[in-house]
Amino acid sequence: MNLGIAGKTAIVSAASRGIGKAIALGLAKEGVNMVICARNEAGLRKTAHEIESASSIKVVPIIADLTKASEIKSLIEETADRFGWIDILITNAGGPPPGPSLSFTDQDWEHAMVLNLLSAVRLCREVIPIMRSQGWGRIVNMVSVAAKQPLQDMILSNSIRAAVIGLAKTLSQEVAADNITVNSICPGWILTDRLESVVRKQAEGQHKTYEIKLAELTADIPMKRCGTPEEVANLAMFLSSERASYITGATIQIDGGLVKGLL
Repeated sequence: MNLGIAGKTAIVSAASRGIGKAIALGLAKEGVNMVICARNEAGLRKTAHEIESASSIKVVPIIADLTKASEIKSLIEETADRFGWIDILITNAGGPPPGPSLSFTDQDWEHAMVLNLLSAVRLCREVIPIMRSQGWGRIVNMVSVAAKQPLQDMILSNSIRAAVIGLAKTLSQEVAADNITVNSICPGWILTDRLESVVRKQAEGQHKTYEIKLAELTADIPMKRCGTPEEVANLAMFLSSERASYITGATIQIDGGLVKGLL
């Protein structure tokens, strides 16, 4: 399928690895001008080189800490100055740590809120005026299946990811007439470095091996396996395209059937 987005410009945050990297690579292969950001300069530049090697696109890596409003503003301004427009925004950030609900301090909650909610708020606030001036835009928020079906020992993610969905749903109503869509993706158990870290911590707390704990997690998935970053990227690419022009305000899980609810 021709997604109809060649020549457009995208920003993918937290794109040095995992799901963000897979989305950036997929969009670049579609001919999208690519700006990626992360905090780790070495990892970011390595990813930029890998994407350039696999596509015909020159990738612009920008160091940015998503917990800092000034760096988000600079990211948007630098992208707009370089390309003249911004068509696609993928909001993505590392998840908060797992643990028992009562173990987290106010500081833990505040950090998770800034990283996972305020980063999306600030990115959208900066980019929407540009998209409105163009009369076209696609915003895709990477959230978590935890927002649809709370996960054990993941209270920070369960709570704050749901707030991002509320943000996206509200914004989708406000910008629909400007030909801007806003959607959210809820990945389930996707085999990334982040998942491995969570599973290892849970395994240690339960005095189990990593392999046993991972097998327990996949046993609850009807497909009996974890997903891949590329599978998530395929959905993100579609929602970023011309072909998804009548989809907005949607929250779509990609989880191998893990969520048992109807909505």
